[in-house]
Amino acid sequence: MKKKVLIALLALTVAVSAMGCGSKKSDSEDSTKAKTESSSEEEKTAEEVETDSDGHVVAVDTDDITKYVTLGDYKNLSVKVPKTEVTDDSISEYINEQLTYKPEEITEDRAVQENDTVNIDYTGYMDGKEFSGGSATDTDLLIGSGQFIAGFEDGLIGVMPGETVDLNLTFPENYGKSDLAGQAVVFTVTVNYIQPAQDGEFSDEVISNFGIDGVTNEEELRQYAYDYLNENAQQNYETNVQQAVMDAFMANNTFTSVPEALVQKYSDAAESSITSMASAYGVDGDTFTQYYYGQDLASFLATYSEEAAKQDIALQAVANKENLNISDEELDQMLQDRTTAAGYDTIEEYIGETSKEDYREYFLYDKVTDYLVENAKITNN
Repeated sequence: MKKKVLIALLALTVAVSAMGCGSKKSDSEDSTKAKTESSSEEEKTAEEVETDSDGHVVAVDTDDITKYVTLGDYKNLSVKVPKTEVTDDSISEYINEQLTYKPEEITEDRAVQENDTVNIDYTGYMDGKEFSGGSATDTDLLIGSGQFIAGFEDGLIGVMPGETVDLNLTFPENYGKSDLAGQAVVFTVTVNYIQPAQDGEFSDEVISNFGIDGVTNEEELRQYAYDYLNENAQQNYETNVQQAVMDAFMANNTFTSVPEALVQKYSDAAESSITSMASAYGVDGDTFTQYYYGQDLASFLATYSEEAAKQDIALQAVANKENLNISDEELDQMLQDRTTAAGYDTIEEYIGETSKEDYREYFLYDKVTDYLVENAKITNN
């Protein structure tokens, strides 16, 4: 029975992002078959390809996948992947970062005091008119730091978050700007919030304002931070292990050729995905890939699509050799789990126009990757 190397990984990612946009069509309605011959002198064989209604390649038949790849050792791969330990310092750093990300949600519910850091909006007036350089919004100010002219910071002591006050002040005679030196002015100042000192220690009131269920004091907050950071560290470690194992696996294989149709399909899918993401950021594809990958779009696509196609072929070769597969029952259960997690009512609604066979291959490649990891020798130092 012929095995098909389906374009699953990136193509599926793109398809999943558009789930629920239309009803699923049957394979007979969505695809037609065509034949193409490789222009490479190395292949010498014709490849039968399936295309969808738009003429895009969706699969490549491979009677004998070994004509494309010779597998190296894949059961005793040795990789070294360091683990990240969660420390007291990293916990304190994480908590302090939360103050930066959402300070409005952890405002002290009291009047401004000496040594507080307050976030303010202010406008300066001279003779009833705004003067240049005298206004700002969303500015942090440490009360008692002396950053502003005399009376400004003291005038905010006792003000509650959300209140606006007028400060009648006078610039010093020796002020750097001659047009303001010695001039009487009025600053209208709104205190947006009081930001607690970022020293890793917080009052129970501040901690409650984080809005984390079950977290009401510092001990609970630090435990929450530890659990969060530890889970992230473990996820990152597992991802790094998979990547290291995959790199070692691919380095051991020898490729005779790669089906051009498979490479092109990956290139098309990647270009579509990147163009869409770049558009969302208001840039073009070249700018996007240059920023994230240090390459223009064409260079990235050329490198990525061939490597992705090779990886698919190699994973399929291992699946064939080790008799790894995804049964209908497994496929249905996996899809049902994802459907439920994503909040959809039916599998059909979840997968949209993506075929179940694409998902089967996607899950199969996950299974093969797990197999490679389970049989690898992994050290942490």
